[in-house]
Amino acid sequence: MYDRGDKEEVPLDHFSECNNIRFIGEKSFGTRHGINRHQSVASPISNILRIYNYPTTDKNTLLVLIKDGKIYHIVDSTTIYGPILTISSMIDFGFVPYAGRAYITPFFTETVGELARERGINGEFLYVYKGDGTAARKAAGATPSGTIVAANGAAGYTEAGDHVFAVVGETDTGYLSAPCAKVKFTTGAALSVSFSSIPLFSGSQWVKRHIVATKVIQSYTGNVSGYQFFFIPGALINNNTATTLANISFYDADLLLDASHLNYNFDSIPAGVGLTVYRGRLIIYCTYNDISLAYASSVGEPEAISTIDGVLLVPPDGNPLTNAAELRDVLYLFKRNKTVAFIDNGDIPASWPMTVIDNAMGCGVHGIATVLDAGSSNIDYLIVGSFKGITLFNGRYILPELSWKIQNFWTKQDFKTSFRRIQMVNDSLKQELYCVTTDRNVLMGNYANGMDPKRIRWSPWSFDTKVNSLALINVNDLILGCDQV
Repeated sequence: MYDRGDKEEVPLDHFSECNNIRFIGEKSFGTRHGINRHQSVASPISNILRIYNYPTTDKNTLLVLIKDGKIYHIVDSTTIYGPILTISSMIDFGFVPYAGRAYITPFFTETVGELARERGINGEFLYVYKGDGTAARKAAGATPSGTIVAANGAAGYTEAGDHVFAVVGETDTGYLSAPCAKVKFTTGAALSVSFSSIPLFSGSQWVKRHIVATKVIQSYTGNVSGYQFFFIPGALINNNTATTLANISFYDADLLLDASHLNYNFDSIPAGVGLTVYRGRLIIYCTYNDISLAYASSVGEPEAISTIDGVLLVPPDGNPLTNAAELRDVLYLFKRNKTVAFIDNGDIPASWPMTVIDNAMGCGVHGIATVLDAGSSNIDYLIVGSFKGITLFNGRYILPELSWKIQNFWTKQDFKTSFRRIQMVNDSLKQELYCVTTDRNVLMGNYANGMDPKRIRWSPWSFDTKVNSLALINVNDLILGCDQV
């Protein structure tokens, strides 16, 4: 299809109008293939709003949101779990897989003036799903009240003097709570320390507890807070039922693993618009109250997000953050009309330098193409759906855009109210790009002849039902999420 300028300008080897075309070889074409129902069950899920490919530890599966705010886990054509999460106000959600788990953030759309914008649902949170059919739960977790009791134990050793002791809980997804139940105790050099009244954490997700301690405090002020805590080697309770731990010995020189940073982490992480992973850190962005903020977790700890050190601020301009992706060791954050970059400098995320890449081009909340069933972007470039068109991005936007030949088709879409509907997947084996358009049809681009504006071949696809979302599974099987079966 060629839809740029006047119809008189259409090249002889292009269509001025076409629909449901697939391309065969270098110059031939035929009708697109038909579609079949994915679910072989008596009552298949319908009224689908969003689909994500969810790679678990042993297979590729799907996460599916339907119109009543319920998310299901479709393991295969005959196995469906759920709903694993139900939030009635959720019309869409962001997702990222991490260590076989699914992290889910619910969001909604609101109208500001003539423009629709997305942000995290007020009063909602980041959720984690373990992939086993059990319900998703809030990520992170709250600490219990109470105070532990420390006392002299059997013969052993400690650095004699005042220490503050506390408890750190650990969940089945590896989240570590802030130190709680703090108490000051004066240790003796030839004695170990025993603990009782160790508080229990609320919820079946809590599976371990650690005892942490300060080094000797030279001038104790009477306030148990404000000190640096360390994990005591061996001071571990491998359950959430025991309330005692006896005869722990340690020297201050043994206190190497710092726990102080846990004091400033969210115990309930506010919902945002989207998620990505950057250098082992979970990135969440555009919460209800902070549309220009992103947060970065600790490395390898996706639920440990500091309210102080983890903040990434994009200068506010009234427009929310919409997307994020890692490319060539750089974190790119997008608004609908702006692109910026952050680079990990080895220090806390709040110190990372920001660079403005483009003040006019950005993308929507699903506007970066994922590749095959990996659910991630290309290594060498991103394919971005912007107001201007579908464009390659390798650290800068490469113009003319890939959709140059169909500029009229692209720009007549309803970007003001339906920009979030743009979603793309890249089948790099068939060399085809699929894009949900704002009118809920599909635009297919075949780049077998070349990934450039002149050689790529476009055809709109339409169906008897409206398409809201799509995904690739089992390497490159295209799955369409539709209004009805």
